[in-house]
Amino acid sequence: MSENTTEVLVGGAVLAAAVAFVLYTGQATGFAGQGAGYPLSASFRSLEGVTVGTDVRLAGVKVGTVTGVTLNPETYRADTTLSVVSGVEIPDDSAVIVSQEGLLGGNFVEIMPGGSPFFYEEGDEILDTQGSVSLISLLLKFVAGDSGASE
Repeated sequence: MSENTTEVLVGGAVLAAAVAFVLYTGQATGFAGQGAGYPLSASFRSLEGVTVGTDVRLAGVKVGTVTGVTLNPETYRADTTLSVVSGVEIPDDSAVIVSQEGLLGGNFVEIMPGGSPFFYEEGDEILDTQGSVSLISLLLKFVAGDSGASE
C-alpha cells in the first residue's frame, strides 16, 4: 500500500479550489448570507424577462429577489411575490417597476420609494406597479411613425 504524496497534494488542491469556487459563487449571487426577508406581493400587466430569482433593487442596490410568479386566471395579470431583506423598510406609497439594465441587459424589479412615513408590513401588496415595456414594440412604433397622439 504505497501512497503517492504528489497525487494526494494535487487532489487536496483541487478539492480546496472547488470549495472556494462554491463559496465565491454563493456570495456573488447573494445566495449565501442574504439573511431572512419578508414577503411582499405585486401584480403586473407584463412581467416579460422576470423570473424566480430575479433581483429586486432599490436605488441600484439589491435588496431582495423575486420568489414566486403565477398567472392570475381571473385578471390575466402576473401575480408576483418579492422577498425583501429584513431591515429594509419600503414606504407604503412606493411603486414597483420592471426595469432593464441597458439595451441588451436583463430585466430586474426596481422599487421606486415614496415619501410616506408608513411602511409595508410582511405580506402586504404593492398596488402601484408598472410592467415591462417591450423594446420591439417601441421600435416598431418609432419606425411606423406612430407618435401615440390622436388628432
